[in-house]
Amino acid sequence: MSRKFKILIVTILVLSLLTTLFAGCSSKNSSETQQKETQQAAQNTNSSDPENKHFYSEKPLEFTMLYSEHPAYPYKEDWLLWKAIKDMTNVSLKLTVVPMSDYDQKRSLLISTGEAPEIIPKTYPGQEVPFIPSGAILPISDYIDEMPNFSRQIKEWNLQDDLNTLKQKDGKFYVLPGLHEIFVQDYSLAIRLDIFEKNNIPVPNSWDELYDALKKLKEIYPNIIPFSDRWQGKSLLNVAAPTFGVQAGWGAGNGMYYYRDKDEFGFYPITDDYKNMLSYFNKLVKEGLMDPESFTQNDDQAIQKFVTGKSFVISTNSQELVNLRNKMKETMGEDAFKVVKILPPAGPKGAVVAGGRLENGIMISKNALKNPNFHEMLKFIDWLWYSEEGQTLTKWGVEGVTYKKVDGKFELMPDVTAGFLGLNPNGTKDLRKDFGFGNGVFILMYGGPKELAYSYMSDEDRKFAEELDKTRELLPPAPPVLFDEVQREQANMISQPLMDYVEQMTLKFILGQASLEKDWDNYVQQCRAKGADKLTQLTNEVYKSTKDMLK
Repeated sequence: MSRKFKILIVTILVLSLLTTLFAGCSSKNSSETQQKETQQAAQNTNSSDPENKHFYSEKPLEFTMLYSEHPAYPYKEDWLLWKAIKDMTNVSLKLTVVPMSDYDQKRSLLISTGEAPEIIPKTYPGQEVPFIPSGAILPISDYIDEMPNFSRQIKEWNLQDDLNTLKQKDGKFYVLPGLHEIFVQDYSLAIRLDIFEKNNIPVPNSWDELYDALKKLKEIYPNIIPFSDRWQGKSLLNVAAPTFGVQAGWGAGNGMYYYRDKDEFGFYPITDDYKNMLSYFNKLVKEGLMDPESFTQNDDQAIQKFVTGKSFVISTNSQELVNLRNKMKETMGEDAFKVVKILPPAGPKGAVVAGGRLENGIMISKNALKNPNFHEMLKFIDWLWYSEEGQTLTKWGVEGVTYKKVDGKFELMPDVTAGFLGLNPNGTKDLRKDFGFGNGVFILMYGGPKELAYSYMSDEDRKFAEELDKTRELLPPAPPVLFDEVQREQANMISQPLMDYVEQMTLKFILGQASLEKDWDNYVQQCRAKGADKLTQLTNEVYKSTKDMLK
């Protein structure tokens, strides 16, 4: 090989190497430049207000949003709400208005066809899961560093464990949840306090004390079944279950219960704790203290028994308590009764309540990334849904127009009414219908900062919430099990028919149609045959293999 040819080969190799090197540097530099530009855009957004307490854009902005129209306050284009948001932020919302009854279906259709608006509120945790595999919604966890109000509340309100429950297989979460500083247990039992006081029966603080109270009432009123429940007993069992160390009713779930001391999941419906809970309610039915129709009758039937004095105890919440009293004014007279909501009774596992401080929130469509003002959008969402200023606006409206502050407390203006809060019934303008405030698309009734949550409560409800906070322990949330699509489908295929069977047998055991002494072992065997052990094994395998992602 000639010397000239060797030189040519070497030259070509050197040039080739340099080209590859420069290309790599160029690609790296391009990637770094894009990352820096993104970071810079985030920093530039509202840089004069890093805590995002008072978001305002120097230029007019418009974001698209899906809007769930509530039949109790139909959408109006001229609501003061829209003007107030525009005045305070320089942001206009271009809405896709959908009736509440069609919201879930329409949301799915818009997302699946790629036509979803940028902001998708009224999304409950779990509803985002079907849209994750296609990439149609953004992993909002990638962007929370740009949302200082949200991030601050997660930290200050100790919500990180709750937030972890939203994480998916990739360790990210895709719905921005509504947040509660305080836990509000709205569901409990209502009792005829006048009847209890008349007969010197203490207000029950535990399930055992409730049994003693019902026993005494039955002795005094032998022709009455003192406890006749509504909601097919699902609220009752949901309230009672944590105090027995299980889940049930509305909170039955898929049968898996996290045992913190063992750091593993188990199938709770075959445990002694579950059997003990069933034994308690079976005892009430068997001794004539609880109406067996509690688990089958419709709400109107249960309510009618209570408001006509044919029962003295019923499940309730704060709004239903008001309804009960209003009906009893008609059936009994204004001052002929006293009805109160008692604290959730304590049980064998203590004075505990279960639930979360996360609620429905927001998905962000991938279409939002096409908006050149994407970072401003994140700041706007953070302000409107999570800042105290934004939440005050959407809950109460404009100071001096819809409300005023008196001694630090919110009061509606004299001509403004809010029936859903029981305020100013004689007002001529409705806070929701005429102004758009108190709107469920933007607020949680008892969500946000504690004082804002209390501002929506009556004195009675606030006292109940404060007493519950002092005397009841909120159980920590179970860690999430990060199933992938295939694993989730496997778990669902087992759990759905299995829990249908559990629900059927739960009712039979309580009503005495099946014997807890004679039929329990067969019930346990049937649960195992229907996949209880397989579900437990699958759940624990996935949990143990992915739990490090939660740290």
